[in-house]
Amino acid sequence: QWGRRADGHQCRTSPITASLSSIDQPGNGNFILAPNAPYDWRSPQNANLWQGVNGVNNPCPSGYRLPTETELNAERLSWSQNNFAGAFASPLKLPIAGFRSRSDGSLGNVGTYGFYWSSTVSGTNSRSLYFLSSNAAMLVNVRANGFSVRCVKD
Repeated sequence: QWGRRADGHQCRTSPITASLSSIDQPGNGNFILAPNAPYDWRSPQNANLWQGVNGVNNPCPSGYRLPTETELNAERLSWSQNNFAGAFASPLKLPIAGFRSRSDGSLGNVGTYGFYWSSTVSGTNSRSLYFLSSNAAMLVNVRANGFSVRCVKD
């Protein structure tokens, strides 16, 4: 979920809860469902959680951070093919891990789509990289969806 630290919620089998968090670190490892707009696990929203190595909830190891949209898009443009084959053939070896749904916590598109969060915000949403067999692009997505992350050294 965009903006959350690694607290256990990122595990595919973590428990789910329908209780939104009013703080940056919920204090549990539950995947937080958000079936209503703005579809964020946190209320009120906070757009500063994954900003740089010193981001409040940076999920990466020390000295690493989430890439920006610009950095992820530059990576995409370097691939041999603009699809999941190019993503996996790249030095990052990005798999098609699918996502975890903000509405019910289920896994979707595993083995057919890849979704990767960037640190870049876009209004009440955030930017992500997605790819499948026929295409790859940058998209706007709601923050409560569970997407993969790939850390970069600052």
